[in-house]
Amino acid sequence: MNKFSLFLLALSSLTYANEISFFEVKDSDSESTEISFLLSKVSFIKSYSLVDPSRIVIDVYQSDLKSDVQKKYNYPIKQIRASSKEDLTRIVIDLYEYVAWNKPTQEKIDVGILLKIKIKKKKNLKNNIRDIVVAIDAGHGGKDPGAVSSNNVLEKDITLLIAKELERTLRDTEGYQAVLIRDDDSTVSLNDRYQNARRYGADAFVSIHADGFRLSSVKGASVFIWSEESSSSIARNLSDKERSRIQAQIKNLKTYDFNEDAARDLYPDTYKKKIDQSKILGTKILDQLKRDPFTKIHKQNVEYADFRVLKSVDIPSVLVESGFITNPEDAKRLKTKAGRRMIARSIFLGIHNYFKEDPVSGSVLENYSNYLNYEIQKGDVLSEVAIRFGVTVNSINNLNNLKNKPIYPNQIIKIEI
Repeated sequence: MNKFSLFLLALSSLTYANEISFFEVKDSDSESTEISFLLSKVSFIKSYSLVDPSRIVIDVYQSDLKSDVQKKYNYPIKQIRASSKEDLTRIVIDLYEYVAWNKPTQEKIDVGILLKIKIKKKKNLKNNIRDIVVAIDAGHGGKDPGAVSSNNVLEKDITLLIAKELERTLRDTEGYQAVLIRDDDSTVSLNDRYQNARRYGADAFVSIHADGFRLSSVKGASVFIWSEESSSSIARNLSDKERSRIQAQIKNLKTYDFNEDAARDLYPDTYKKKIDQSKILGTKILDQLKRDPFTKIHKQNVEYADFRVLKSVDIPSVLVESGFITNPEDAKRLKTKAGRRMIARSIFLGIHNYFKEDPVSGSVLENYSNYLNYEIQKGDVLSEVAIRFGVTVNSINNLNNLKNKPIYPNQIIKIEI
């Protein structure tokens, strides 16, 4: 079979109408309601909120609704309606007032893919609001240790520790939601890594690595975005290693998976925008890594490499090499909690600066007032919180009028960044 035939086959698997039907509405608690539709496979979806009148819209591309939907429901929902036209299904949730809402997720269940959105009552809102969703991919794991240092430090362990540090900061900061692609020492296929980012409705995807090289003198952090052509010999080496690992996995898309390869040809403008956004996001993260006095930089500009995990058609995606654990200096730094925290901090601040510049509509950053709300966790001390966000203890004390009073779990403090 020639390449053109393979392309047509891939394209047909994407453009074949995805059947969609109404599933259910249920109250998950006294404040929250879940609305769900059933799909035959994971889909390309865009969701957004509108005002005057208040409503949330979900567009499901390349889909066909079994029958039009118009269902009235309880406050704060007026009604749920849906219809299809020219392979686009539009779901509209009409609301009595503004609500907090979560981006739709797509979950595999026995009878198909459950497209689910949750809305929550919240007082005194001036707009519909939602969190920014960041998918964090800890490279390797399980049967795949990744690179190994001379003193047996495993890449898979370092990446998971950095990922969890980043997840904690995002989780406890108002306006962000973090999802871990893996949260333990499990094996996750490359396909499932970027597929899960789509299923979670991610606004950004960050893959964390700590690679190795045959020369122990090679060291420093780098940031990559996707390209078929590598931008350096190191990038080419990493791309070649990646290709040799993934050939079998590429062919093993599940029947209900979303075909990112075909989507890039179907939505070229969307893909170009995603590449541009990825470069901006990568640059923001790299700028913060350069500010870290303990982290050496391998390349001063964002690199390009053929990493399949970055090939989503619409989600800004970057890969961060936190260093080379085959280099003694990098390995020593990454073995320490302080060294890993500085990497996580740089990634967080880069993500935050990216969304400050290009805010998600309806997020807390849309009308950003130069500070974030952070919820104090058990065991937190102000000095560590300050390090986590790259600020001083004095700035936290002054902004929150703490006057050196003790902090306590669940306390909300402002962080000016």
